[in-house]
Amino acid sequence: MSQQKLSKEEFEKKYVARLKDRKTDWDVLSFQESIDPKYRRAQIRYVGGGGTGQHNDQSVIKADHFTLSTMLLPAGSEGPSHLHHDVEEVFFVIQGQITAIIEDEGEKYEIPLDTRDCIWSPPGVYRGVRNDGDVDALMLVMLGAQKPQLPTYPEGSALEDLRLERAKAKAAQK
Repeated sequence: MSQQKLSKEEFEKKYVARLKDRKTDWDVLSFQESIDPKYRRAQIRYVGGGGTGQHNDQSVIKADHFTLSTMLLPAGSEGPSHLHHDVEEVFFVIQGQITAIIEDEGEKYEIPLDTRDCIWSPPGVYRGVRNDGDVDALMLVMLGAQKPQLPTYPEGSALEDLRLERAKAKAAQK
């Protein structure tokens, strides 16, 4: 784990992430919300930057093989259909109820999940989540890579068009 012996304080500083020190980041996915207000949600990062590309967040635990965050999904909101080409993704419902939406080989499945239910999505499969309830849902989200590639969205969708625009603008800045 560590090449040098750490004191308890050093170990805690390096390997413990406390809720009181987390930021509820409503801005990281606001570009999606600019397309449709139903995409409003917040990421709370614990281990790594997650699938949002926030890999420079100094407040997170650095891991070698995965990321872990919580996602706050307000009532009526959804995480849009997206695809991670490079990683599996897990959604674990901590509180509330969500509907997981999986699209695989032309088939679309809507799967209701309750508190403490979990769904795993393999790489290359479109997935999304929706909160059909009256209260906020809180999910644990885990991705199976230290720095996952940013997701793509269904071809021709407003979110995919925006992703391509943002990628082009970023490339032009280099």
